[in-house]
Amino acid sequence: MPAAHFLVSGKVQSVWFRASTRDEALRLGLDACHATNLPDGRVEVQASGDAAALDALQAWLHHGPPLARVEGVMREDVEDAGVAPGFDIG
Repeated sequence: MPAAHFLVSGKVQSVWFRASTRDEALRLGLDACHATNLPDGRVEVQASGDAAALDALQAWLHHGPPLARVEGVMREDVEDAGVAPGFDIG
């Protein structure tokens, strides 16, 4: 199953980014997703599912929720997202 690891930078903490990412991932039908705040201010997102849904999530991550100010999104395609089915916020 296709999977991807994203690092999102900018004003992406304390703006409901992780919860909004969960809502978007569920809307896109992604099978497994995890989002966590990193100590350096970025948000890490790992997801697996349909390749088109991963591309759509990446496009959404470039703007995020209304209060976010995304400066960059780095993507690495991986063989396995390493997360359980469903969505987890760390």
